[in-house]
Amino acid sequence: MKEFIYGRNPVYETLRAKRRQYFQLLVAEGAKEKGRLKEIIVSAGQQGIPVKRVQRKRLEKIAPHHQGIALEASGYSYSNVADISDLAAERGEPLFVLILDSLQDPQNFGTLLRTAEAVGAHGVVIPLARTAQVTPAVVNASSGASEHLLIAQSNLAQAIARLKEAGAWIIGLEGSEQAQGPDAIRMDGPIGLVVGSEGRGMRPLVRKSCDLLLRLPMRGQVESLNAAVAGSVALYLAYLARSK
Repeated sequence: MKEFIYGRNPVYETLRAKRRQYFQLLVAEGAKEKGRLKEIIVSAGQQGIPVKRVQRKRLEKIAPHHQGIALEASGYSYSNVADISDLAAERGEPLFVLILDSLQDPQNFGTLLRTAEAVGAHGVVIPLARTAQVTPAVVNASSGASEHLLIAQSNLAQAIARLKEAGAWIIGLEGSEQAQGPDAIRMDGPIGLVVGSEGRGMRPLVRKSCDLLLRLPMRGQVESLNAAVAGSVALYLAYLARSK
């Protein structure tokens, strides 16, 4: 399956990751070939990818926010849970995995992927169905971070069981009274951090699989943070704990 990755940073990171097949690079006629755009064109030339100058209206049919560029590439290649565990072992680091339970919004998905990559997560696990996939919109929302991450599709109950076998504690993020604050939970060891879907949160079976429940303390008037913001905060709490 072929698809178009669009936007300068997403295209640049996709080319830099070298994890897909590339077929052609479309560049808007009259675009100033400097900065990031120049770097993309040079990278395409080095990798033998045909570069075609096209009218902007062709790019607008691909995406409204194309930034004058689109890369035709193969679809995203998913990993598996074992690959994620192996990466942690190769780096000699305690396992650090983000688990997304049926997240629906591509923007939220992309934001969490970008944060996960930034804090050094070894991978991300998503369900097999009824969830956002790694589409060009998600690649764009993640600013290309998706291309540097191992993302596995799996039955979440089975994936969580495998992560536990690898020594990880599963921490579910939610705002219930049963959940504990960050000060009460150690996040410096091997962990799997679960973020539930927008609105409904974690499904009952996934919640039951968690060893601990994490609640983010809040002092303002709003009742809760959205999934992407809450998940990003939790990821950074884990990053800080692991950096001590």
